[in-house]
Amino acid sequence: GKKHNVDLPITIEQSNYFRNIIKRAAAGDAPKTVITDIEKFLNDNTENVWENSWVKFPRRALCQFASAVFNGDLRSDKKDPYSEPRADIHKFIFYENGEEFVRIPASYLLKLSLADVIGSQSAIPDIARQSGERVMHHFLNDNTSPETFSFHVTPLRQETGMGKAIARETSKRYLLTQLLAMYANEKFLLRARGQAVKVYFSTHPPIRQKKLNEIISDSFYRELFINPCLSGWDIGEAKYNYMHLCHQVLSRSQLNAVAKLREADIITNNLVVLPNTSNISLANNGTHISLGSIKLSNYLQDKSSGFTKAHEKYLGDLVIKMVEHFLPLFVGTYSAAPYRLDFTDFRPEKALGFLPHELDYTHLRMIWRRWKKKANLKFLGGPITPFGPIWLDKLISTVFQLKGDFVPDFRLIDYFVALLSTDQSPALNGMAGNGTRLKKDLSDLGIFDTRMPPYLLYRLREFEAMGFSGFEGRYYSLFSSLEADMGRAVDLQMLLNALAFKYIVEGKLTHRHIPDEPIVESERRQIFFGAAIGIPTFFIRKDTGNLFLRKIVEQIKRVRPSRRYPGYLRIYNTEYCKALMKVLQNDAADLIEMLNVKETMEDLQQRLDNPDKYSVVGKLTREILDELGVKSPMNVQADEFNQAAERYYRNRLKKFHLLEAFQILEKGLAELYSARMGIDNEVYKESIHKILKDKNPLEYLDAIKNDVAAEIVPEDDLRKLIYLILIILDYDTKQSKTLMEQTKGDVFNKTPVYPAR
Repeated sequence: GKKHNVDLPITIEQSNYFRNIIKRAAAGDAPKTVITDIEKFLNDNTENVWENSWVKFPRRALCQFASAVFNGDLRSDKKDPYSEPRADIHKFIFYENGEEFVRIPASYLLKLSLADVIGSQSAIPDIARQSGERVMHHFLNDNTSPETFSFHVTPLRQETGMGKAIARETSKRYLLTQLLAMYANEKFLLRARGQAVKVYFSTHPPIRQKKLNEIISDSFYRELFINPCLSGWDIGEAKYNYMHLCHQVLSRSQLNAVAKLREADIITNNLVVLPNTSNISLANNGTHISLGSIKLSNYLQDKSSGFTKAHEKYLGDLVIKMVEHFLPLFVGTYSAAPYRLDFTDFRPEKALGFLPHELDYTHLRMIWRRWKKKANLKFLGGPITPFGPIWLDKLISTVFQLKGDFVPDFRLIDYFVALLSTDQSPALNGMAGNGTRLKKDLSDLGIFDTRMPPYLLYRLREFEAMGFSGFEGRYYSLFSSLEADMGRAVDLQMLLNALAFKYIVEGKLTHRHIPDEPIVESERRQIFFGAAIGIPTFFIRKDTGNLFLRKIVEQIKRVRPSRRYPGYLRIYNTEYCKALMKVLQNDAADLIEMLNVKETMEDLQQRLDNPDKYSVVGKLTREILDELGVKSPMNVQADEFNQAAERYYRNRLKKFHLLEAFQILEKGLAELYSARMGIDNEVYKESIHKILKDKNPLEYLDAIKNDVAAEIVPEDDLRKLIYLILIILDYDTKQSKTLMEQTKGDVFNKTPVYPAR
């Protein structure tokens, strides 16, 4: 929307912060560039896109039920219907010309939109209403952006497509999100008042939001963008304060990384640009996929089983350490965050992000040297990085044709994804409380905070806290296709879990094989981070204490001693991935057959052999370049590439994901009518008939999907589509519960497996 219609620019212009800056500049206490930079942000926005802005609309647009939901969410404690309103209620309700208005973030708009859909019509089928009331609570938020979690637990069974079943649930959730945004644009008069909400998958904080962050204070940034947490938490203000804490801690942590770069001899003089006191990496933290074990969960629930939370922790940490060796297979292959950096971005204090807290100094220096080499940052045969004022660095870049670099998954560098253990407090040694001890150490060092959960690439989901036992993959960025990419990635994640436990029960993997030392932890993770940057080689010690890593390296053909680093082996990342494939083909052959993921392995091999064509980074980059009309990311400036990427995600990729979701929805509808899973489908047919009358449901979907993709669907049809999805979601949920019960029966009909002693 235009500047005078959208909440973000209006809030900035009317803020005390902006007024105070103007007064300070007029008094000579602040540079006038501060004002001109903010004015440029407000006025030079040709696309009229204001990422993560809130919306505002007349409260009369809400139906009675949606208004009641809103009132409930404004309470200080949602469990107590008599509790006082939140202290910050004035942020969400205001009056204009005597009329009451609602002001909320887009994440909460989605929940209110669903509440309005199911509450505004008396003729809604009961199944759709009940389904809507249930899934309404799955619309949450992250630090800034909208966030959802699965509408139901998806059983991984061969008859449902294994990992593709999770992708299909995600796709339907995405489609419902799109329809709710479109409905809100019309029903809540957003479009009529010059606003339009778009929700889409993206890989990193928006470029314009980053630029705004650089010219305002950290406190004002939090005021503008930190989500108020209206939905999903009983005491929303407490969660809101926690979101503030996370932002403050990561901002401080990035500042403290500068000292580590000096200690590592990467910064060798005083010519540094201090990172902003506001770090906005939390604006996008990717996709998390949790896989749980019914068997382990049942043993932990059964006090007589002999399997306790101590066993869960001991085995869980070991599984995590093993799986981390295989994570380079995912980076760029199944998900990616393609990004361009200019020469001026190559100050180590900016480019290396949180790596100083994630890697040992030895590996940090190795990565920085190889990254500069990859980016061809040379002058007269020697390395060169930015060292002066921005204007001088830009001049040097132009004169010497220093273009910077292209990175396959910048989110994994820009975001704090994994805490490095300390010598005194290993994170994954299998001992209870190790995460708490590590957080205390890192808190004392100014790196982390004890009130935050430990950041790991692969995290144990403990039964006592989660109600199930399993693991969460936190290394996923953006999928080109949910079914093709996310589905296959889940298959591989599941296979790795199974292989880890196979090794353990056969006695082939113990904590002794992967020592709990920071240098060993860093040694395996440097491969992952190098893959995210796109560095072709890495180095490991010939006599590494990591016996499991040695096992993998033995499968690599192209290995040679390093001339630069005596005592180290030089290994190509591509060769390492090939070795991982060999390990899987040899050690997991029975599991591949049992889980029926042979096609996934063939697909993975194809992605590794021809990444430009089949990997996600290859597919996304190709589409972004098509948006620009160039052949290489290096043919355009960094800002130009990154903004083109955002346009692609916001428009064409959003449309692709939407049409993909329609195909999945059509398949789900056809399955419902076939009643293949033995669920009584007559009540569902009757409910669908109540919505569509005599229209054929599949023909209706086929006829309307292009209008949905173009966002030109009438409000009445949007309501019908949302009802239809809610009915299918109810069917999916019952189907999943049936399969879960069958799976539980299968589990207890088999002989338990215990670790080898």
